[in-house]
Amino acid sequence: MYRSQRKTDLPLEIQPILRTSIHARRANIVVKFQDPFGFMVEGNVDDVNILNDVREKMREQEKVWWTMDASKGVDWYLQTYASSAALKSSLSFSVLVNAMALKKLIRKGIPTALRPKVWFSLSGAAKKKSTVPDSYYNDLTFAVQDKVTPATKQIDHDLPRTFPGHPWLDTPEGHAAVRRVLVGYSFRDSDVGYCQGLNYVAALLLLVMKTEEEAFWMLAVLLENVLVNDCYTDNLSGCHVDQRVFKDMLTKKCPRLSAHLETIGFDVSLVATEWFLCLFSKSLPSETTMRVWDVLFYEGAKVLFNIALAVFKMKEEELLMTHHVGDAIKIIQNTTHHLFDPDDLLTVAFEQISFMTTNLSKQRKKQETVVMAELDQRLRRLNTSKLSITS
Repeated sequence: MYRSQRKTDLPLEIQPILRTSIHARRANIVVKFQDPFGFMVEGNVDDVNILNDVREKMREQEKVWWTMDASKGVDWYLQTYASSAALKSSLSFSVLVNAMALKKLIRKGIPTALRPKVWFSLSGAAKKKSTVPDSYYNDLTFAVQDKVTPATKQIDHDLPRTFPGHPWLDTPEGHAAVRRVLVGYSFRDSDVGYCQGLNYVAALLLLVMKTEEEAFWMLAVLLENVLVNDCYTDNLSGCHVDQRVFKDMLTKKCPRLSAHLETIGFDVSLVATEWFLCLFSKSLPSETTMRVWDVLFYEGAKVLFNIALAVFKMKEEELLMTHHVGDAIKIIQNTTHHLFDPDDLLTVAFEQISFMTTNLSKQRKKQETVVMAELDQRLRRLNTSKLSITS
C-alpha cells in the first residue's frame, strides 16, 4: 500500500538568498528567495519586506484564531459549519454571529498551522470522506497503479512540468504523490478524468494538507461540490461559460476598460482561462494563492470571479493606456506575479466588487445555451472536415 503521510516539511520563514547592500537602490536590485511553500521567487528588496510583513500579519491573525477558540470553544468554526442548515431555517442569532465572524476571519486568512484542518472540514471534504470505507483511497490507488489510459498518459507527460525546481514536488517522491492523487481521481470520475491544470491544483493541495489522502479528498470536493461540475470535462464547456460570464462582469464593472480592451483586440480568455483552470496557482505567489483558496473553499466558485475582476480593476488606468494586446498581457502577468501582499488583492475583490457575483448561477445559465450551441457547431464542422478527408 502507498504511504499517504506528509512529505518533508518545508521552511516556514522567508529567507532571502541574496543579501543586498543597505545603500543599494532597492527597486533595481533583483533578489531570489524561497517562499514559505518552497518556491523560488524573484523580486526586489521591497518584495522581500512585503512578504515578511505578510508573515508577521499572519502570526497576529493566528493569535486571533486562538483567542476565538478560547472564547467560543475549541473548533467552534466546525460547529458553525454544521449549523449552516439551522442558520437558513431559524436564523439563530448566535449561529448568525458566528457565521459572520468566521467569514470575516477566513477572508483575513487562515493560519498555516490551522489551514489543513479548516479546509478539510469547512469545504465538505471530511464529510465526503466519511461516506466511504477508511481504506477507500489506498484501495483505489493500489487497484489502478498499473492501468494505462489516455488520462494517465497525459498525467505522466505533465508531471515534469508541474512546478519544476520545487524542492519536493520536482522529485521522484513528489511526482509519485501528485500522480497517485490525479490518477486515483481520474478513475473516481471518468467524466472529468484528467484535465491539464489539475496537476498544479493537486500539487499545491499536497503542500498544504497533512496527508496525501486528504489532498485527494480536497481535490474531490473541489471538483464535485465547490466548482461547477463541467469545468474540467473533455470539451471544457464550463470553462467557456465562465469566460463569457467573466467578460460580461468586466463590462458591467469596468465599462471603459472593457471597451478599450475590445478595441485593441484583447480577449479576457487570454489570461483568465489559466486563472480559472489552475485556480490562480500558476499566476499568483503561493501565499496569495492560499489566501484566495481559503475563501474559495468556504464561499465557493464566485470567489474566482471576484479575484479576476480585482486584478483588472487594480490596473485599470494602466491598461487604458495600452495600444497592443501584448502590452496588456504583460501588465496583467507582471501584476499577478508580484501580488505578494494578499490583502491588497482581497480588499479590492471583496470590498469593491463583491456584489458583481451574487447571481452567478443565473449568469452561467444564460451563457450555457450559447456556448453549447457553439461547441456543437464546432464539432459538426470537425466531423464534416474528417468526412471530406476520408472520402
